Amino acid sequence: MTLTIATLSPKRERLLLWLLAFTQFTVIMDFMVMMPLAPQLMRAFSVGTSAVSGAVSAYAWCAGLSGLFAATYIDRFDRKRLLLTVFCLFALSNLACALAPTFEVLLLSRAFAGLSGGIMGSIVMAVIADVIPVERRGAAAGIVMTSFGMAAVAGVPTGILLAAHFNWAAPFYVLVLASAVIWAGAWIVMPRLDAHLAAEPRPFSSVLPDLLGLFAVARHRRAFLLTGLTMMSGMMVVPFIAPVMVGNLGVQPVQMSWVYLCGGLATLFSARAVGRWTDRIGPARTFGIAASVSVLPILMLTHLPALPLALIIPVFVLFMTANSSRIIPLQALLTTVPTPARRGAFLSVNAAVQQLGSGLGAWIGGLVLSTDAAGHIAHYGISGWLAAAMAVAAVLQVRTVRPAEAVAAP
Repeated sequence: MTLTIATLSPKRERLLLWLLAFTQFTVIMDFMVMMPLAPQLMRAFSVGTSAVSGAVSAYAWCAGLSGLFAATYIDRFDRKRLLLTVFCLFALSNLACALAPTFEVLLLSRAFAGLSGGIMGSIVMAVIADVIPVERRGAAAGIVMTSFGMAAVAGVPTGILLAAHFNWAAPFYVLVLASAVIWAGAWIVMPRLDAHLAAEPRPFSSVLPDLLGLFAVARHRRAFLLTGLTMMSGMMVVPFIAPVMVGNLGVQPVQMSWVYLCGGLATLFSARAVGRWTDRIGPARTFGIAASVSVLPILMLTHLPALPLALIIPVFVLFMTANSSRIIPLQALLTTVPTPARRGAFLSVNAAVQQLGSGLGAWIGGLVLSTDAAGHIAHYGISGWLAAAMAVAAVLQVRTVRPAEAVAAP
């Protein structure tokens, strides 16, 4: 059965795409802002770096599990109703974070945020597929993907400033208010999207065997391992950047907004260049170069002595640029690994692997670090060496990943 694409006027279509972009903006900012807030959270709740990394891990693990579970129901509901329901739950999770009286409640709230926010990306992409014809779908996805740049350049620095001038809960209150406005706009603009319900739904009994069948293919397992290594490498370093800069290097919490602003701007400019290189020399080769180059800034950032802010920022910019440059060719490479008939299921599982790898990396990083009575964080250099080793392992692993066409050709 052929499903029809919902027809919208150009103005309404563009408005819907930007609403979807702002929806993703809130989800990405919610995840990213936890990392620079770590120093304030550690003081407010009298916890160490391992506890904060546990909160980051709780979000990532729950988001990964939620993404896997979403395969069983995401196509069984009207897209509009599902998006509005999940987005409402996500806003409530942020309100719970802002009101958390203890760290244990905050930890549970972060897990709740992962369960709801972890599937927003899948729902948004399903809405795009239902609304935008295939010949314009790439441009539409490009609009929605600006959400990451908006979060890095505007969202996270704003959250840091709010936390510095008020308290750590201020960014979550702002996210709740922004989510309410975006939710109302989506309720007005988004049409009813239920054409896919006319198709015969897959029986629940086939969902688990289909998912397990993805792991039975060797090239899928190699690709999942590559994703896991890459995400773990980054997340062993990223959640602890702000606590180390504030506690060890003397950077003021309010100054962290400038650090993240410069890093976000750098990734905006570098992303397009890396995309062009990926198309020119191939995703596997581009990833190998980017992952190899990332080893140096990983070690530089995790072994920084006390320096002026003007010297710290360039190192952070170099790290952010190298770290993000690995993701673009990785995503391009992964779309070639499965056959077209299994691409959607493969990418859904891979998104879950990304979140689970992020959670595992943050958890391991938290176990390695320790905080003394003066608030200084020790053993960050060890995390750096482990992250660098995983980056090297990813460079070796990418050589084993083959596109489906290359496997079928012989």
